[in-house]
Amino acid sequence: MANQFKNVAVLMGGTSSERKVSLISGGAVVMGLNDAGYHVTPVTLDADSIENVLPANADVVFIALHGGYGENGGIQADLDKKGIPYTGSGAAASRLAMDKIACKGVFVDAKLATPEYEVLGLGQVMTSLPLPLVVKPPCDGSSVGVFKVAQNKDWGVALRKARRMDRQGLVLVEKYVEGREWTVSVLNGEALPVIEIQAPDGWYGYQAKYTAGMTQYVFPDESDLTKKAQKAAVEAYKAIGCRGAARVDFRVAEDGGLFVLEVNTIPGFTPTSLLPKAALNAGISFTELCEKILSKAVFDKVVA
Repeated sequence: MANQFKNVAVLMGGTSSERKVSLISGGAVVMGLNDAGYHVTPVTLDADSIENVLPANADVVFIALHGGYGENGGIQADLDKKGIPYTGSGAAASRLAMDKIACKGVFVDAKLATPEYEVLGLGQVMTSLPLPLVVKPPCDGSSVGVFKVAQNKDWGVALRKARRMDRQGLVLVEKYVEGREWTVSVLNGEALPVIEIQAPDGWYGYQAKYTAGMTQYVFPDESDLTKKAQKAAVEAYKAIGCRGAARVDFRVAEDGGLFVLEVNTIPGFTPTSLLPKAALNAGISFTELCEKILSKAVFDKVVA
């Protein structure tokens, strides 16, 4: 145990649509840090607050909350106010990464290719983009409320379901890029090996993501394209302002074009999660991965 921290609170659960996944991630992190010799206290959140739930002796918080309060900057801002170090990105980067529409602008400014898109406001039901399309809520994760629309008959249902996930009724509509799905995890500023996601019917939805055995994960042979993806992942990570661990998702067009989809600031730690798979391929055990993430835990000073 080389880190400065000894007493770790692992936060999991929460109120988002990803609560179940978070509980699995948090449980895995607890075991990993226990194996490394830390004094670990699991903390399950049932509300969007850390008041009166953190153990008094906690030196640091390992955030294993997915979606909502865990990834939208809420918990990060609250920990900043208390001066408690925590893993992962700070409040500002977390808020930005959670907002898929704002991220589009950041990617464009950073000269990173991203699929053509439109934002439909409440009441808007028409798009100028041709099918097939991807319809998604602007501020949620884990493929919740995300739909691929290949036929006109599916458009209305996808639009309604995605719109329900956003308080303002906004929907992000993206051009679907035919090709492959790649993801690159970035650990403390360094890209891990590229993973290609081979999902049933080519669609990596919620069920394909969390059902063991349904999706195949392969490591493409190292090439100029994989190196390009790793470089782009680090550029996206830095453009958002991430720290610790994050994951950058791509579509790879049939002509080799790389398109950044989004940045996930708190990747999963479940048996099907991609960050641990990539780390292991790079020779980093799960326990080592948890320690490396923990080693970069900090808090941001709050300016009054």
